[in-house]
Amino acid sequence: MRAGTTRRRIVALTATIGAMLLTLSACAGGQAISLDLPAQSESPFAPETQAALEEAVGHAMGMAAAPGAIVGVWAPWSGSWVAGVGTTTAGGDIPVTTSMPFRAGDVTRPMICDVLYGLAADGRVALDDAVTKYAGGVPALKNVTLEQLCNGSSGVGSYAISLESTWMSNPARVWSPRELASFGLGEAHAATPGAAYTDADAGYVLLGIALENATRMSAADLLSQYVFTPLALRNSVLPGSAAASPGADALPGYRSSSDCAALQDVTVLSSSIGFTDSGVVTTVNDLGAYMRALAAGSLLADKAGGNDESAAAKLAVQRFATPLPAGEGVPAWYTATGGVFQAGSLIGQFGSMPGYLTAAFADPATGLVVVAVLNNSAASPALVRDLAWQLAAIASKAPAAAEHTAPEFGLPWTAEQYGEEITQLAVCQPAPAAAE
Repeated sequence: MRAGTTRRRIVALTATIGAMLLTLSACAGGQAISLDLPAQSESPFAPETQAALEEAVGHAMGMAAAPGAIVGVWAPWSGSWVAGVGTTTAGGDIPVTTSMPFRAGDVTRPMICDVLYGLAADGRVALDDAVTKYAGGVPALKNVTLEQLCNGSSGVGSYAISLESTWMSNPARVWSPRELASFGLGEAHAATPGAAYTDADAGYVLLGIALENATRMSAADLLSQYVFTPLALRNSVLPGSAAASPGADALPGYRSSSDCAALQDVTVLSSSIGFTDSGVVTTVNDLGAYMRALAAGSLLADKAGGNDESAAAKLAVQRFATPLPAGEGVPAWYTATGGVFQAGSLIGQFGSMPGYLTAAFADPATGLVVVAVLNNSAASPALVRDLAWQLAAIASKAPAAAEHTAPEFGLPWTAEQYGEEITQLAVCQPAPAAAE
């Protein structure tokens, strides 16, 4: 999709999520917390900044063969842009809107880590508890801790590569968490747990199993109690296992063939394939609010009550204190720990579920937040990560609005760099040129 067409299809724009991000009101079933965060400018971005953001999203949609996208960019000192882009079907006339729920994918990982740290602050589990204390039938993990599952350093393998074709052919099938984990457990384990990061979805499923067993509560209820209710995320939930769309009037999700000749609709899917690794559904405003709170450490800060010597305050520091390289040969500024990636000054997550590529990043110092979802999962998840980083680079240079001051801000990449990376990740392979 060309950028000009994309701009004409921008169908929803909100200036700010203001009150949701600054002071979260009380919710039924629990007590909300107050967040001490930078005041968000109520202005839209300057025209040149918004045009650059729109162009970047349009380019990424084209490379991902995604008919629709939902994007949120909040820069407290400058402005915000929250928009549905494109249409719900290729060539269709139903516009994408910002109220449409979607699958959060791997952004579920920091959420289940929030539960772990919340339970640890409450004294219900310890970070260094062995997985085998709460999950039976995994004797090979006797030296693996709950913290290492959260950090992605347990050495547990991944199940998605083995099961993806099955999911696409039978999206309604319900999977038990232990069944998913068994595929990851079949992979080779790291010689020394805690020594290296691996992108292992089975580890986060095992973490969910362990926390359910430790508390005798469901993962859905744990996420509600420790994350969604305190942050007033009224449109976020870990759904039941029955096949369903992400919610009412959801953003449709697709997966295209390699030449993009056809799009398979996989909107209706059993969230059991993701569980506590990637099963949460949400909306752009909820995810923006969550990322801002995550970057601020607000969930544990509320438990600490301003006491820097409290157990909760120490846990908040510990969570991100010892990051590991996010892979072999990656830049020194790209690390992982605590359920998130650290990219320069940003923290966040990205990944895919059938039908969706989702990324969300935030800057703890400045309050910058970027959320992006594309509704075709055929491309590498790196494409939506690169889009989020490109949008962050654009927004980081946004001029200050009236009565605001632009922060000192430096990311170790440029918007142009990741625009080029996105081009290299194009999902559609062009047909060979006809011989003359």
